Amino acid sequence: MKAEMNIPNISQVKDFFLSLQDEICKQLERLDGHSNFMEECWQREEGGGGRSRVLKAGNVFEQAGVNFSHITGASLPPSASAHRPELAGRSYQAMGVSLVIHPLNPYIPTSHANVRFFIAEKEGEAPVWWFGGGFDLTPYYGFNEDAIHWHTVAKTLCQPFGDNVYPDYKKWCDDYFFIKHRNEPRGIGGLFYDDLNTPDFETCFNFTQAVGNGFLAAYLPIVERRKNINWGEREREFQLYRRGRYVEFNLVWDRGTLFGLQSGGRTESILMSMPPLVRWEYNHSPEPNSPEAELYTSFLIKKDWV
Repeated sequence: MKAEMNIPNISQVKDFFLSLQDEICKQLERLDGHSNFMEECWQREEGGGGRSRVLKAGNVFEQAGVNFSHITGASLPPSASAHRPELAGRSYQAMGVSLVIHPLNPYIPTSHANVRFFIAEKEGEAPVWWFGGGFDLTPYYGFNEDAIHWHTVAKTLCQPFGDNVYPDYKKWCDDYFFIKHRNEPRGIGGLFYDDLNTPDFETCFNFTQAVGNGFLAAYLPIVERRKNINWGEREREFQLYRRGRYVEFNLVWDRGTLFGLQSGGRTESILMSMPPLVRWEYNHSPEPNSPEAELYTSFLIKKDWV
């Protein structure tokens, strides 16, 4: 029975990812109340394809991208097989849902989430597979209530899978989404995991479903609380400046961006995580004791929120 549970059901995973994309888009459209997602289905010459969905110029969301992709290949790019020599000579499939939401109101945080599955196969040998994913929050103006809620949802969904899951994956998220050249976190973290293939396929898949389904429960209440706060030029300028940090991390440090580009992924879909507007300012420093300064001192720190 144990061996059977460890045989990946690829079609089951794909069905979940497609339904998750549908549900997230449906709920974001409902909350925005103005703009709808436009969809572009695409095929990859090397194998596989996907459907990219982007919402633009909404009442609540300036831009939101929710992508599904399922790519296949005869062999991995050298950068991947160099770190995982057991993958050399294997065909592979990589699939998942990835999303980035850039709200219009600076008091609503930017958010990112993804869930993914990878499998590499070779005739006569057992497949190599794993799940990965998580979600993280990037506020421009910090609210303790939001941070506590975000991490409470994360901790609650992890609890059925073990007492150490939330603290381990929270730390992994804090460490991963750290902008090394700025020496600061990208946001307040959340969950991050990769290479998940134990104890068995069913448990790993159940956890990945919990993470994917948990995203809306974590994010939508925050959007509802903040979407009607009045804001002006000052808040907008700070939001655009801080979006620059988001761009820097994704282009310099993010492994998913690098893998997508090196594996011949669809560039438009990979870079849909970029905000529509952004600014940089030389040697910027917020006014002391301002709400902008509080972001750095009280929120862009490693902290146990729950």
